[in-house]
Amino acid sequence: MPKPQIYLITPVIDDAAAFAPILRAAVERTRAASVLLRLGATDERGAINQLKILAPVAQKLDAAVLIESDATVAARGGADGVHLVASAVELKAAVEKLQPDRIVGCGGLDTRHAAMEAGEAGVDYVMFGEPRRGKRGEEIVPDPAAVAEQAEWWARLFETPCVAYAASAEAVPALERTNAEFVGYGPWAFV
Repeated sequence: MPKPQIYLITPVIDDAAAFAPILRAAVERTRAASVLLRLGATDERGAINQLKILAPVAQKLDAAVLIESDATVAARGGADGVHLVASAVELKAAVEKLQPDRIVGCGGLDTRHAAMEAGEAGVDYVMFGEPRRGKRGEEIVPDPAAVAEQAEWWARLFETPCVAYAASAEAVPALERTNAEFVGYGPWAFV
């Protein structure tokens, strides 16, 4: 069983220039294959400017760079792709707009059915277990055992790659055993 590649997920970035050396160090240390940049709240031009600072840092180290939620910013800012939490219809539209030149990934998949719909929409990967915000703004981190079960199920049955999100370094070994193509390291990997 080959060891999965590393998919880094940054903390929210408000100052791209200050974060650039932190990003470089994390990609070098982990030898990440991919990086999901989570850009802070800004307008489209500000996001593109942040991306133009950060994307080359990871890309020079042979890591693909994705951003959350905005296909337009991804295309204009030089990212390799976009990571979406979206309906099957929205995913299909993004796939049609960005592929084959850019990667379209999908997360926020609460059910097996939702994951299969994302796969049918033609995404390049699915992600299981990334944290999300609850109704009161609190961060909800899925149970690591449930993430491992989802990733193992997906990897066993489908060709589309999957990312299993590790909420901590302690969760990594169990997720590496799932046959997921990628293990996602969250903000804990940047300290």
